[in-house]
Amino acid sequence: MKLRHTFKIARETRSIQDNIVVELKDEDGISGLGEAAPTSFFGESILSVAAVCNESTDVLKNADPFQTEDITRSLANKFPGNSAARAAIDIALHDIVGKKLKIPLYKLLGLNRTGEKATSFTIGIDTLEKMCEKVDEVKDFSILKIKVGIKNDIEILKELRKITKAIFRVDANTGWTVDEAIKKLNIMEELGVELVEQPFPIGNILSLRGIRDRVKIPVFADEDVKNAGDIPAISGVVDGINIKLMKCGGIREALRMIHTARAHNLKVMIGCNIESSLSITAAAHLISLVDYVDLDGHLLVTNDPYLGVTVDKGKLLLPEGNGLGVVKRNVWETA
Repeated sequence: MKLRHTFKIARETRSIQDNIVVELKDEDGISGLGEAAPTSFFGESILSVAAVCNESTDVLKNADPFQTEDITRSLANKFPGNSAARAAIDIALHDIVGKKLKIPLYKLLGLNRTGEKATSFTIGIDTLEKMCEKVDEVKDFSILKIKVGIKNDIEILKELRKITKAIFRVDANTGWTVDEAIKKLNIMEELGVELVEQPFPIGNILSLRGIRDRVKIPVFADEDVKNAGDIPAISGVVDGINIKLMKCGGIREALRMIHTARAHNLKVMIGCNIESSLSITAAAHLISLVDYVDLDGHLLVTNDPYLGVTVDKGKLLLPEGNGLGVVKRNVWETA
């Protein structure tokens, strides 16, 4: 997929996104679709996803798609470090089951589609002029997620605040030291920043504890929490977690993470990588369970090959179809 703008965060830059689509068919010929958006940060690539999919046939062959828990557990045991690949299979299984039962995914999960929530829109690191232009392009969005983690990020936020009244959320993508975080977050509080994601590299619990009583802006863990088992270690040192299907391995584990987070009195955000409407829609079926939504990956590309969740003035609207409710569209030739 081609990105609307070169996407830069504290640790990488890219202008295209290569994902893999998985299609599963059951014995009745009903097919389900899933998507993997691997990231090198977690040790995955297009090649590793393809390898895992090929090696999953022994688990999937003749399997009952209704036994999603058993299938996904087997895959997690066999491929513990390949969460994006497992997410694609997990999503496709849920799509099949919803289609077989002729109900949308949210109903399959016992959820509802009322009270649609607004997603944030991500503004990647760029020149100040370009970041201002990006903000101007998304005036309909009331929440902006600003990528920070560079030397002049305070200057950038001050300038952006001059041209928009949108709520700011910031994501440092592991890019700060403790002293930087304390200094910058106290300034950012005055600029109306609602929360900050992952200020420090993975595993820096002492750093998180060190800013706990020295900043007022809520701190959310992202890279530090891949699955439900990671949550107890950060309980009491952060205010919330960011769950991504690609990071945790799919819908089954995302649900476990949500309930585990609630048991630890943590707020929950559902986020994404740069993805098409296929996996973004899968994640959107869970939004009634979370506090914050950051599902804009499909809005960052110019040639999204699927139609699913739609956006109206920043609010996500689920499709009506069965399963994911996603359909293919052909945009490759004109993109």
